[in-house]
Amino acid sequence: MNIKSIQTLVSEAMREIKTINADEAFKMFEENNCNLIDIREASEIEKTGGVEKSVQISRGMMEIFLDPNSVFFQQGKLDQNKEMVLFCAGGIRSALAVKALQNMGYEKVSHIEGGFGSISKSKFKIL
Repeated sequence: MNIKSIQTLVSEAMREIKTINADEAFKMFEENNCNLIDIREASEIEKTGGVEKSVQISRGMMEIFLDPNSVFFQQGKLDQNKEMVLFCAGGIRSALAVKALQNMGYEKVSHIEGGFGSISKSKFKIL
């Protein structure tokens, strides 16, 4: 049995996904060119705060909510024509989540290097 470590999974994902920094993400967000998706758990957001106008979809529900037939698309909370920009606390879960979305067929998808840690030091407004 050859079970991969989390470090191996993340390393493999990082070679295949798009990573952007918080400043790049802020520019895309300001220009209304992305869906900013916080994949942290609700309890994490309660402790550290959330990013204004981001959409919260926990990592565990991501594939369900990012199904094109989901309520998020039907209610207009997400725009499939814009890039999906994901972030978590530090960048590990979001890297794996971007890989999962690529497996679903998403092409315009990226994650923010350093996650919420780097976002909280950028121009994003934290609530």
